[in-house]
Amino acid sequence: MRLRSLTLAAASGAALLAAGLMPAHALANPAPTATPKAAQEGSVSAADLLAKVKSCSQISNGKYKTDDETSATVPVCGKNGAVFWKADMDIDCDGQRTTNCNEDRDPWYQDDTAFHQSDGKPLKSESLPYVVVPSTSSIWKYSDYGIKGGGVVAVIYDNKVEYAVVGDTGPTKIIGEASYATAKALGIDPDPATGGADSGVTYILFKDSKASPIESHSAAVSLGDQLAKQFIANN
Repeated sequence: MRLRSLTLAAASGAALLAAGLMPAHALANPAPTATPKAAQEGSVSAADLLAKVKSCSQISNGKYKTDDETSATVPVCGKNGAVFWKADMDIDCDGQRTTNCNEDRDPWYQDDTAFHQSDGKPLKSESLPYVVVPSTSSIWKYSDYGIKGGGVVAVIYDNKVEYAVVGDTGPTKIIGEASYATAKALGIDPDPATGGADSGVTYILFKDSKASPIESHSAAVSLGDQLAKQFIANN
């Protein structure tokens, strides 16, 4: 994340330098900037979902780290019909090789995912929004709570909601990871080497759900919207 911070600092410095060279009338009357449109999938707002996950009833036996060098501070929490956690977002670029997900772009690239498309091939991180769950350990076993490959997830960041599927498994002690496509849809830098978000990401995984086929994002959005409405009504 330090690399990203330095890049931002350099960009800010360049902007200040450019401002110093701009004529006074341009500074006094800056050109209007367009307000980015928040991505919203489905009909349930980020605020309504977040209101239901303010408190945590911990279901994991311990807590997870968000990165190797951090301390374990993130519990898995239980709700009616779902489990959730609040963490960072690291970028998973594994699966089928594409323009932005390959050995050259991702130092940790692997050509497979834990769960596969309906044709048996690995998932495509660059185009399919999916979430990574921690591999089974003494901390938590996701399958005991109705979480499975293809399960639907509401991922919330910066007042945006993106529906994804459970697509891969990760380290046993680290949590907070999603595919290139998930990050991009939420306005997070999707670069597998330097991107991601340091915090502020909420993952709500709906129990006993499954988008079919797993590679259909529209199926995840349609089912996710139904499940989100049920989640709001039941919590």
